[in-house]
Amino acid sequence: MASKLDGIGLTSLDDLFKTDAERQAEQGERVQIVSADKVFPYARQPYSIERPTPDLVRLMDSIERNGIAEPMIVRPREGGTYEIIAGHRRDYCARAVGLKTRPVIVRECTDEEADILVVDYNITREDLLPSEKARAYKLKLDAMKRQGARTDLTSRQVGEKSQGKTSVQILAEQADENARNIHRYVCLTKLIPPLLAKVDEGTLKFVPASDYVSHLTEKEQTYLALIMERDEVTPSLDQAKRMKQISEQGKLTDQVMDTIMGEEKTPERKVVIRDNRLQKYFPKSYTPQQIETVIVRLLEGWHQRHKQEFQK
Repeated sequence: MASKLDGIGLTSLDDLFKTDAERQAEQGERVQIVSADKVFPYARQPYSIERPTPDLVRLMDSIERNGIAEPMIVRPREGGTYEIIAGHRRDYCARAVGLKTRPVIVRECTDEEADILVVDYNITREDLLPSEKARAYKLKLDAMKRQGARTDLTSRQVGEKSQGKTSVQILAEQADENARNIHRYVCLTKLIPPLLAKVDEGTLKFVPASDYVSHLTEKEQTYLALIMERDEVTPSLDQAKRMKQISEQGKLTDQVMDTIMGEEKTPERKVVIRDNRLQKYFPKSYTPQQIETVIVRLLEGWHQRHKQEFQK
């Protein structure tokens, strides 16, 4: 007759005398200190880590004085090394000031989960460039589609199905962004680097770049970048639209582009708002581009509410 004790595991002395905190730490995530040379950036990281911003300067100063206060999130790689999921700027600042170790929380995650988390940990930053948003939105959308359009791991809808919504609609809700703008940002990833840089600088406007210029071939974009540098011009919305239409017909030659870009533009209707009237509405750290983005977003909401009036 089998003993009633068969199959029952006995608690070891070590386990018997562990504290509740020690048992919880073993079951969950805990902070570890690892060597800096074992920590590497995430291969598909979409943000510009080294771009100098006031926030980066403050972070570097804080890390130099106090070390890394918030542990980095990493995932394990082969050979006992780790890949950063959250904390790329902390790692960059720590390297700049010469710190030899990193506080990390090791988290197992798939490539899709990692792509989504890398985007989500920084997507709400206010100083993001259009190119950074473009790469981030595309990275997350691609990951969501590979997952079967499930919601991300950090949202309140963890594990729920998308309930018929497209990946773009889900991302728009999570990022508090207009779904049309999500599409536009993703289109920016089709621009050649010199033109994408001009979008970041503000010399190539967002809508012409995303809706029209991004659909030109690489050769056509290259020649357009040359014209913009040579003649110090930038395509208007109408010029960009016509170039896209002619490109789709296979007739956008260098000569045609020269003709279109050489046209005299109709003077734009400009409204100038003095800085002293805006100061009370925005933090001092906001750049002109950030202020413009906020104003345009508010105007889009206002326009939607009054759309019927405009159609009368």
